[in-house]
Amino acid sequence: MKKFIDVQFGSSRYEELVELRYKILLEPLGLKFLDKHRQQEVNYLHIACIEQLDDKLVGGLILAPLNNDDIRMMQVAVATKYQGEGIGTELVKYAEKRAKEAGYHRLIMYAMLSVVGFYEHLGFKQEGDIFDEDGITFAKMVKLL
Repeated sequence: MKKFIDVQFGSSRYEELVELRYKILLEPLGLKFLDKHRQQEVNYLHIACIEQLDDKLVGGLILAPLNNDDIRMMQVAVATKYQGEGIGTELVKYAEKRAKEAGYHRLIMYAMLSVVGFYEHLGFKQEGDIFDEDGITFAKMVKLL
């Protein structure tokens, strides 16, 4: 059985999340996680999905406040072994719940084109033009909470 938890910045669980994000999202693209970005994450909400039986990290994401109304969902990652089990969907739904509880009205994210359909299925709408960053093409996705 899986559970969702908030993770404290700088904790050992946070370090596990950083490693998971790197392995799933950055390494396949030949990108590195730069430590200079860590300090930006101190005020973000870090969410993890844990397997209750063995306390193993299976997925996670970040919520980064943008202003009083908008919060950005970033770096949604699920361990390869657990992909296809609906954990990504549950992570996003949990993030929506946490963002709404915190008083935000819109959840914003920048999705690689390969996963736009996944987020559309969850009620996100593409907004604006697609754009490139570091050779990767993204679409801005928005969902009202």
